[in-house]
Amino acid sequence: MPVSDTSDAVGGAGFTRRGFLLTAGTAAAGAAVVSGTPFGAVARAGTAGRFALPDAAVAPKFRWWWPDGNVDPAEIRREVDQIADAGFGGAEIAAVHHSIADKSVLDAAGHGWGSPAWVDAVEAALDQARRRGVTIDLTIGPAWPAAVPTITPDSPAAVKELAYGSATVAAGATYDGPVPAPAIAPAAAVTAQRLLLVQAARINTANSTRKETGLDLASVQELTATVADGRLSWTAPSDGSWVVIAHWERGSGQTPESGPHTAPAAYVVDHFSAAGTRAVTDYWESHILTQDVRRLLRRAGATLFEDSIEIETKALPWTPDLPAEFARRKGYALLPYLPAIVQKSGNQVFAYEAALTRHVRHDFWDVVSQLFNEHHVTALKKWAHSIGLDLRAQPYGLQTDAIASAAILDVPEGESIGFKNLDDWRCLAGGRDMAGTTVLSGEIGAYNGGAYNTTWKRFLLTVGGAYAAGLNRAVIHGFSYATAPGVKWPGFAAFTPYNGTIGYSESWGPRQPTWRHAEDISGYLSRVHQVLQSGTARADVAIFRQTGYTATGIGASWFTASGVPLGWSHQFISEPLLTLPNATVSGGRLAPDGPRYKAIFVEGDFFAGSECTLTVFAAERLLRYAKAGLPIVLLGDWSAPTVPGLGSDAGGWWGAATGVETENGRLRGVVAELVKQPKVRVVADKANVPAALADLGVAPDVTYAQSSTLLNAHRYDDGVDYYYLCNGRHAETVKPPVAAIDHAVSFTRTAKDAVPYALDPWTGEAERIATYTEDGDRVTVRVALQPGETTVVALARPGRFGTGGGRAHVTSTEAAEARFADGDLVIRAIAAGTYATTLSTGRTVRTTVADVPAPIVPGTWQLEVESREPGASATETATVTHRLTLDALKAWPDIPELADVSGIGRYTTTVDLPASWTRAHGAYLQLGQVFDTCRVTINGRRLPAVDQINPVVDAGPYLRHGTNTIEVEVATTLNNRLRVSDPSVYGGAPRQAYGLLGPVRLVPYVQAAIAG
Repeated sequence: MPVSDTSDAVGGAGFTRRGFLLTAGTAAAGAAVVSGTPFGAVARAGTAGRFALPDAAVAPKFRWWWPDGNVDPAEIRREVDQIADAGFGGAEIAAVHHSIADKSVLDAAGHGWGSPAWVDAVEAALDQARRRGVTIDLTIGPAWPAAVPTITPDSPAAVKELAYGSATVAAGATYDGPVPAPAIAPAAAVTAQRLLLVQAARINTANSTRKETGLDLASVQELTATVADGRLSWTAPSDGSWVVIAHWERGSGQTPESGPHTAPAAYVVDHFSAAGTRAVTDYWESHILTQDVRRLLRRAGATLFEDSIEIETKALPWTPDLPAEFARRKGYALLPYLPAIVQKSGNQVFAYEAALTRHVRHDFWDVVSQLFNEHHVTALKKWAHSIGLDLRAQPYGLQTDAIASAAILDVPEGESIGFKNLDDWRCLAGGRDMAGTTVLSGEIGAYNGGAYNTTWKRFLLTVGGAYAAGLNRAVIHGFSYATAPGVKWPGFAAFTPYNGTIGYSESWGPRQPTWRHAEDISGYLSRVHQVLQSGTARADVAIFRQTGYTATGIGASWFTASGVPLGWSHQFISEPLLTLPNATVSGGRLAPDGPRYKAIFVEGDFFAGSECTLTVFAAERLLRYAKAGLPIVLLGDWSAPTVPGLGSDAGGWWGAATGVETENGRLRGVVAELVKQPKVRVVADKANVPAALADLGVAPDVTYAQSSTLLNAHRYDDGVDYYYLCNGRHAETVKPPVAAIDHAVSFTRTAKDAVPYALDPWTGEAERIATYTEDGDRVTVRVALQPGETTVVALARPGRFGTGGGRAHVTSTEAAEARFADGDLVIRAIAAGTYATTLSTGRTVRTTVADVPAPIVPGTWQLEVESREPGASATETATVTHRLTLDALKAWPDIPELADVSGIGRYTTTVDLPASWTRAHGAYLQLGQVFDTCRVTINGRRLPAVDQINPVVDAGPYLRHGTNTIEVEVATTLNNRLRVSDPSVYGGAPRQAYGLLGPVRLVPYVQAAIAG
């Protein structure tokens, strides 16, 4: 039972348990504990049982890094056991070894990715996972992006780029020479490049930007036919300066990260063509999918994973069929517009008139997005299903519609290091929920420079907010295989050293002292996942995004900055989602069998200068929805909207404007009808959005009386409304820091007789909340959370979670808290006095508490430290024990004997409680500041898992009169030891303030029944 206020004036407004002023039930608190047995163990039946003991299917996984196939199957089995024993759900195998500078020691020919040695190890992992009831996911290729060793950069299936070369020609001058060579030379392995097109265009400085040279579209001439033997002779007209542009199609020569992983080397495949995907599947069919692997995969329930689409071409990403596909899909020729699309090292080079340039670039990337989603994502998904796998991927990295990709994938995935704020998660969540799938996974915990200094608390602070935005399965970054040639203690780590210094975090596992407490972490994460994978997600508003890019950090006007702090929830959808079977309106809700959006919000396209733009198709769908009764709010000037591209019937070599004007006319007619609908509001300023929503009768499921840092996620499952709550940030880097919160929160309930329960994801306890108010479909409770702290409220019919109580409940009390205990209402007081409690019947009851001992601050502590130090080999760890007596708590670096020690510390103290201590007495143990993880034992009985963000526990059931022994076990990172054991890499890292720092207090309470 945490106490949120750790000052001397504990009580009243600052007194909470797991985030609630008044919660219920004590049954699990005194349960006997057996080492290795989950706390609150109950039969896994019913709603409460599934929450208390979720199975491995929802548990977090690790990104499991192997030094290619240079691994031992026996060690692979041991590591599967280590992951399973710690309560995690499995791992995703990835060939990653950025830390190894000399790749030759890994023997790519004999032990590379996809080699027989690799396949043998994969078989061992899959088989051991089957034995242990966990799953192993397989990454599509070595490192990233997807690549195979059966192609060269010149192969049709290899990733392509369109390079350009240019030469300026003065008015009336003649260009006579070789066709301009590419501005950037091809990669060394690229041996062929094909001249696709040669053009000339007059320079028009009126169209120039700070980085782009302006051109006149009407002046463009095609010169390809005049090229002979690689030379061009052309005389420029006399009406200004001209530029000759040559477009060269070639392979990019890109290889997967930190290779070589294979011999011969693997090259990245074309992600926009059927040939590229076929190269991947053919390789798997012929080299990896042995009979045993196929058999094991079909029993695995696992995924095929592809990392973010980091196509790092030097020029424009390309595929040979793009011109034909563009003409087929857009109705006009791409080639005249190529100057405005080509890139040099990711930057645009030329531009036509601003609006035209913006629109044609939109069309280009829209076609690329379609090709990626059809030829790569959809094709891979179909093939993965054929071998018994689902497809999981991070579908971003290029200017493609990742929201649409998320709707295709079985499991879309994001990442904490690449996502700039929570709206990036909300983009993928919109695709997932509109498609009707369940899981949005996330690569969590990669921090630059975080190797061996990352704390679980930092991880929890990162993942907490993401859960509120749609994440519901963490794939932890990561777990490194034990060893590799030439590595130092504590073993192989995929990303450290990184360029000679501290690399990316983290190599979790038995090498880490905090692994001793990993089961507490995995249990917490699993319970959060269990809640957030239950039933279907609910969100208040769908934000329509004309361009479905993700990993941009760009949010929604008003909702992101102002709506979320008031309780609003939103997700992003893009046009392809409007074609899904669930994209219907019923009862005034969009996707009634899914997220049940109450409204759609549309504003100008952030990626197109905030232009008010829609396709005719999207506008027609919005009109249909509005007529069906769905509220829609449009922000901006929608009197003359434009289509986002050049129009589906734009034609001619010059891209005549007739197409776009025809489309614009049709669009404006539809929008004019749309804005006349009774369920549509148009607002000119974002400050007017909340008034428009209120006028339409749209309100959020969760409301706060004041702006708050509280974040929420709503799921509905079989009559239960689940609300996940986190006092968190919109982004990890947002300042100022989040402060503690303590205020009322109102929740919408689906079942009119539902009552609130507090679900504790750390302990698995589900208890009825004793104090709340009701108003129709709204239930209001008071929530108090420390920064980063989380909790779950469930609204369910009485008895659904196995803890009941009478029909009456508390609406207010002067005591520290009220609870249900064995079905009866009680108060807890931390000071003597008489306390008034008002019941839901309207009756006010006064309860007198006579004797409450004063808070106790333990004095002397005995500290025993197991120091983790390098052993006889890179994978062996020696343990040295230190024993100290502390008159005051202090950080290990402030204790000379422990200054450079990492490991596990056990702090022991005693407290004496008076003979008057009875079963009505109890106490809250406040640990204060702890670095990093901790567990508590009192009188030889281990307590349930401690909330690592707010380490306050209810010690009541474990205390007795007389002398009580309290032990706090603390585990650290390896940072302080590595500073001295490997100073060439880690010597520059500052010491971390390990240990139990406190202040530690035992705050007694007395529990008394509320009479009558």
